[in-house]
Amino acid sequence: MNLLPVAMTALARRWKRWLQPSLLRRLLLAQIAVVVLLWGAILALFLYDSNRVTDLVRYDKIFDSVITIAQNLAADPARQQEALKAFDMALLETSGDFSSETDKAPVMQVWQRGRLIFNSTTAAPVMHTAVPGRVESVRVGERMWRARMMTSPGLDTRVLLAEPKVLRFSVTVDHRSYYLLPLAISLPFLVFPAWLSVLFALRPWRQVTQETAERGPADLTPLSFEPRHKELQPLVRSINDLLRSVRDRASRERVLIADAANELRTPLDAMRVNVEALKEQTADAGQRELMINLLRSNDRAARLVGQLQQLMRSDEMPQDAVPMRLAFDALVQERIPFVEDLARVRGIGLDFVSEGAVLVFGERESLISMVSNLIENAIKYSPDGGIVTVRVACEPESSKAVLRVTDQGPGIPPELRERVFDRFFRNPDQTQSGSGLGLAIVRSVLNKHGGRIELAAGEDGSGLLATVWLPLSTG
Repeated sequence: MNLLPVAMTALARRWKRWLQPSLLRRLLLAQIAVVVLLWGAILALFLYDSNRVTDLVRYDKIFDSVITIAQNLAADPARQQEALKAFDMALLETSGDFSSETDKAPVMQVWQRGRLIFNSTTAAPVMHTAVPGRVESVRVGERMWRARMMTSPGLDTRVLLAEPKVLRFSVTVDHRSYYLLPLAISLPFLVFPAWLSVLFALRPWRQVTQETAERGPADLTPLSFEPRHKELQPLVRSINDLLRSVRDRASRERVLIADAANELRTPLDAMRVNVEALKEQTADAGQRELMINLLRSNDRAARLVGQLQQLMRSDEMPQDAVPMRLAFDALVQERIPFVEDLARVRGIGLDFVSEGAVLVFGERESLISMVSNLIENAIKYSPDGGIVTVRVACEPESSKAVLRVTDQGPGIPPELRERVFDRFFRNPDQTQSGSGLGLAIVRSVLNKHGGRIELAAGEDGSGLLATVWLPLSTG
């Protein structure tokens, strides 16, 4: 097996997740940016400090002191060298360097009567300036120096002071090293605490996200989490206002549909009574056939009104409602006689199988509506003389009650098995009449009870198998 494509795919997935905008990463980068800006400010302060400090070569008193030492001790060369050396060490301490051998140390060179009598270090080349008293840039080899030469009034003594171009900035950094070193060492360790602090600070945000994610599509109650943080309060308030607005609008729509369905029942019942009376009074076969078709249409309209009322009742039931403990197997068995007449008309056999007592928590009327719609759909779409099988069992390993309804009808194509749960959607190839609300009612009831439904082909590959799972009662 070639693992390279798998590894590349996993790497691409991780890279894509990393590139996805993240609030946590944004806050972490903001903290790092603040640290970088702080470091930039410190470096800018060093640069300012280095430019603010006057170069050693600009101090006239230093030159005067060296000329005085060289002239007063000219008769005693040993003491003269000792004094010049001590003065040079003082210059080194002033500049921050304690060794004349470093490439950052200033250089002092002294001539007397045309002869070089002192040089700070043998590593430094002998330098000269063009104009005495003026600070000049002198290139010696690959290095640049700031140099200045002063002469005694009698012109017998000359003193040259030179500093490398980078001296002042280096000196400043060295002097502040006891501040910089802890920062440089601790900087890598600041990233993890910053990440941890941001992660901890976002915990209330994650609580809001978790509660929102755990909600079902029909749960429009306000969020129970009440943040104390002023940044989250407007967000939670806006979400609750939106949920309240959607809930009120949905409630008004349900009331409108329920009222319309109730109002339609009366004219439909009156129409049925009148049509049946007209059918009994006429002996014309053609008119009686028209009356029969009209009665069938009336039945379909009455069934649609009934399903609309069922749908509204199932939507109004609270999501967390567990009104009573029910024997689910007995409830299903009780519904069989109510649909036997519908099955008998078409010669369809009903086979009920129960594997024992199955207890669930739920609202009785909603579960009855769900079971009735599943069995009636199976009878409706089964061929004449077919068999509809209804099985009730429990799955202890998953703590679920299971209802399986199998028919021998044309089935539902796999690509439409999810869409048939939409309200008023019907398979375009279906020849049977219907409203497209039966499975929508089933899904609505299951959503309120924490259950689910799955559609598949029958055992022999034909027909339709509808499997329902409901949580078992553990009390």
